[in-house]
Amino acid sequence: MDGAAAEAVGVAAEALAAIPTGAVDSADLVVEIPVAGGQAVAGKTQEQAESLLTDLTGRLKTALGERLLSLVLYGSASMGDRLDQVSDLNVLCVLDRITTEELAKSEGVFHWWLQRGNPAPLLLTAEEVRTSADCFPMEYHDMREHRRVLYGADVIENLQIDNTAYRTQVEHELRAKQIRLRQKAAELLTQTEPLRKLLAHSISTFCVLGRHGLILSGHPARFKKAEVVAALETAMGRKLDSFRSILAVREAGKLMPGQAAKELLEGYLSEIDALVRFVDGLGK
Repeated sequence: MDGAAAEAVGVAAEALAAIPTGAVDSADLVVEIPVAGGQAVAGKTQEQAESLLTDLTGRLKTALGERLLSLVLYGSASMGDRLDQVSDLNVLCVLDRITTEELAKSEGVFHWWLQRGNPAPLLLTAEEVRTSADCFPMEYHDMREHRRVLYGADVIENLQIDNTAYRTQVEHELRAKQIRLRQKAAELLTQTEPLRKLLAHSISTFCVLGRHGLILSGHPARFKKAEVVAALETAMGRKLDSFRSILAVREAGKLMPGQAAKELLEGYLSEIDALVRFVDGLGK
């Protein structure tokens, strides 16, 4: 692959993964490459993850003192044994106020945390958590369903989420990612390997959004991608063969014999359009 193609794939993956952190765990939005020996994509065993979380909690308590009200682990890492691997460790850090003083006190802890391959904790005040559920309904919905309080109060437990805002955000994200996928695919249509990688990168994002579509339509939440696709087929009343094929390509790291990336893309775009219309119809 030449430099321009490699750069295009990287930009595409970054753009398609740019759903606000917490809509789901970031591990759902990045490329997950299986690693031997029980290691996660970020190179963490379950034991290592627990040790890091304990260390983070202690460091933030020391740095922030009484300003620290709550630490909440959210995303797939909070599901325990439900997932096979430990993903990125996503943490919500809630303070009673956030000024440059608190930022300065947490700077060293954040550097330490980032150096270990984790996303920066989300910093919010308790008031911001209470008043922003209408802005980030997907994020808070996932936190409400799956979280683990590491320290302090459970600031998510009694959070009220407006389903109208929730459905609107899911549709907005679907349409935005659909448009972005078209833009990037137009740059790569004649380049088989970059296009294959684009498909493999993007499928996680659409499965995440499809999961939220399932929840909105009254179906149980699914978390493994193949389970999301199967449940969507039932809810939508149609097959999603291209979704299934791209999941297989993603797992194998290559196209199957006789497959063409361009043909996969054609079916994929049609199925994404059907998913957008499905979520749009939930608001009618």
